[in-house]
Amino acid sequence: MLTLRFSAQDVAATRFACSRLLEVVTSVQVLKDPGSRAVHLPWVRRARADLARAGVAYELLSQLVPMPAWHLPDFLTPVPAATAPGMDEELAELAATAPGTVRADLAPLDRPLPPLVAALHADPAAGLARLTEEVRAYWTVAVEPYWPRIARLAEGEILHRARRMAAGGPAALFEGLHPKVSWQDGRMTVSQRRYEIDEPLDGGRGLVLVPSVFVWPGCVLQTGPQAQPGVVYPPRGVATLWEGGAATPGALAGVLGRARAGLLAELESPGSTTALAQRTGLSAPNVSHHLTALHAAGLVARHRTGREVLYLLTALGQALLEGGAP
Repeated sequence: MLTLRFSAQDVAATRFACSRLLEVVTSVQVLKDPGSRAVHLPWVRRARADLARAGVAYELLSQLVPMPAWHLPDFLTPVPAATAPGMDEELAELAATAPGTVRADLAPLDRPLPPLVAALHADPAAGLARLTEEVRAYWTVAVEPYWPRIARLAEGEILHRARRMAAGGPAALFEGLHPKVSWQDGRMTVSQRRYEIDEPLDGGRGLVLVPSVFVWPGCVLQTGPQAQPGVVYPPRGVATLWEGGAATPGALAGVLGRARAGLLAELESPGSTTALAQRTGLSAPNVSHHLTALHAAGLVARHRTGREVLYLLTALGQALLEGGAP
């Protein structure tokens, strides 16, 4: 059991972040054990074919991601210091890892070390140079083509959680975050069998919440020497990530019309007008027209993130879709 005790300053310092590097690492776990993460099987089939076609070699990266992955080196999965660092920024941080840090993070791994990991331990500078090249090549072929849809899902999750916290405070923020995560009396608990930790965050460090699609169905608490600990958890709607389109609820279609009912179903995973047009097969102007009507009825909300406007279900829209009371 992992328990973190929050002060008022810690709650105030809690934030969200996304990490391309983390998605790369957790996606390697998916490739090594697709049976335990079946929701990603459509991606697995495409990624394996694309990696083989491009001749991408990532042996060191693969050897650093053990299965079962009870320990990942901290230098490979750092808690993001920025909200959404670019891959170049994350790779520069990875390449600059101190040799002592590399060796300390490899110490808990089972011995004997795999050959390339042993070489990294012996010569961290050369090993990190190879590792960053492997990560970049793997990212370019296996993850970057899907990053827009992954980022939209993460952004929708962040908007959803921020709205919950604004309405109900920290308890609402953590409610439903993950089956392993609970909040009570200023304490956040992550259910883990391997560790027993109960400690204050100290000094108002706060916590970083990191939505990750490839960590599904798990949840990971990142602690260590970094400025803030982090919780990596799957965002809402991961099950729809690789689908071509959501099923339209028949009864609802009879009331709203098939297009608007279909858009409500699609908004289980937040999206922009362009993304929803791609997912439904409707034209972008048609999607925009229907979203305007749904927004006027209070069934969807819209939030601007950078240059893009994301649409997501309101509590009323969710209740209507589920056939229950808001």
